[in-house]
Amino acid sequence: MKWLWLPVLAATVGLMVLLQHWGIDQTSSDFVFRAPRLPVPAIAVVDGEGAKTGGIADLHGKFVLLNIWATWCAPCRKELPSLDLLQEQLGGPDFEVVALSVDRDGAEAVKKFYREIGIRRLPVRVAADSNALAALGAYGLPTTPLIDPESKEIGRLVGAARWDSKEMVDFLKLRIAK
Repeated sequence: MKWLWLPVLAATVGLMVLLQHWGIDQTSSDFVFRAPRLPVPAIAVVDGEGAKTGGIADLHGKFVLLNIWATWCAPCRKELPSLDLLQEQLGGPDFEVVALSVDRDGAEAVKKFYREIGIRRLPVRVAADSNALAALGAYGLPTTPLIDPESKEIGRLVGAARWDSKEMVDFLKLRIAK
């Protein structure tokens, strides 16, 4: 009796995979808000040169769209160019897109991938700890929390999205307006 939830979970994941495969992306209506807003845990991050940074805590004081992804994740690969364009459109002193890779192959794998697909605006950032997914509550990739200037999660979207679409840009502008 206690394992009855397993087929439901498998069917849900299967449906999400099929929707992603068919190119049906998440929209702002799929964004799930947090109430109350919870602090984002401290995550150790390695930059493109292999040096540890202060992580997400370094970004305190601005809104952060934290995309948790991996080079081996097909939906992640599909959405990353739109995050790069979103950074170009909205990035600045009050907002930043942070693409946090959870690749075990580290910064070199991310740099190679960025070169292959032309990512120019997103710095290489890799989770330094294999527990980052669990700490961030990301149980599927991609997962994209929106974090407020006090380093608390406003909400998140699970699955790929066209982040540079007019609808998503307008949605984010509304959320980050001061």
